[in-house]
Amino acid sequence: VQLQASGGGLVQPGGSLRLSCVASGFTFANYAMKWVRQTPRMELERVATINGDGTWSNYVDAVKGRFTISRDNAKNTLYLQMNSLKPEDSAIYYCALDDIRGQGTQVTVSS
Repeated sequence: VQLQASGGGLVQPGGSLRLSCVASGFTFANYAMKWVRQTPRMELERVATINGDGTWSNYVDAVKGRFTISRDNAKNTLYLQMNSLKPEDSAIYYCALDDIRGQGTQVTVSS
């Protein structure tokens, strides 16, 4: 299993970013996927989950209404659209298959 996240960066509060994660080594469409984040205090938090065909998703309360998880099974790619970003969203973001995390991408929200 390989999971490679990208799309992070430095953004001002209120800004937007779109994260992508390319998956390989397994049949992507058969598995639910999630985004998790590790905060500067090293706390790991599940952000959002999506089922295999993209018809169901679930979010942690802190990001509801601001973040959208989606997937393109033809491209083996998972996405996280993040709008109205806040400083507390700053973290390393990972895509994950169950407990398997790939390389993360840093998101920093700061003025």
